[in-house]
Amino acid sequence: MKKVLVTGASRGIGRSIALKLADEYELYLICRNRSDLMSDLPGKHYTGDVGDLTFIEEVFKDIGAPDLVINNAGIAHFDVIQDISPEKWNDILTTNLTAVYNTSYFAAKKMIPRHSGRIINISSIWGLYGGACESAYSASKGGVNAFTKALAKEFAPSGIAVNALAPGVVDTDMNSRLSEQERSELIEQIPAGRMVSPDEVAEAVILLSKMPVYLTGQIIAMDGGMI
Repeated sequence: MKKVLVTGASRGIGRSIALKLADEYELYLICRNRSDLMSDLPGKHYTGDVGDLTFIEEVFKDIGAPDLVINNAGIAHFDVIQDISPEKWNDILTTNLTAVYNTSYFAAKKMIPRHSGRIINISSIWGLYGGACESAYSASKGGVNAFTKALAKEFAPSGIAVNALAPGVVDTDMNSRLSEQERSELIEQIPAGRMVSPDEVAEAVILLSKMPVYLTGQIIAMDGGMI
């Protein structure tokens, strides 16, 4: 059976992806600190910091050679730049961007010799257009987008596709900070008239994982026509 690594798999998009891949892949799932939320999922589970290269190295020792890596782990912070502490900035950049380097670093060592594999990064439309009061998050996702395009060029000669999916506003815990009024005002800006669900994003990821490898280096927005 093929092997997939999914980061940020305890809830939201990551959990939906894991559930949809369970019949087709041997699952290797990472979460930061809520391993109890993965207890009903099959496969092997890991709890740790995806921004820690040593931790990711240990995970890859278990996996061996993954067929698919899905970099979904991410955190957000809503604040003006002068109120974002250096510690928070570094935490967001490490979790959202450095972690993608970490998994890709070890995936490259396994995928390139086999001339086989795929990497899908979960980005955001704010990485394409920027979001007010989300400068750190936007910067990290913008970095993911640039990294995706660069890595796709490196991996293409080896027949490995690297793409990113950039959802708009997703109905997950990350947006639970919004009041009902804020949710309504935000939804009014979305032509589709609603947030996208984690299951819908997961469906798009599954479809992307099955596309020909000639489709690579793409940042695919999924925002209900918002931008």
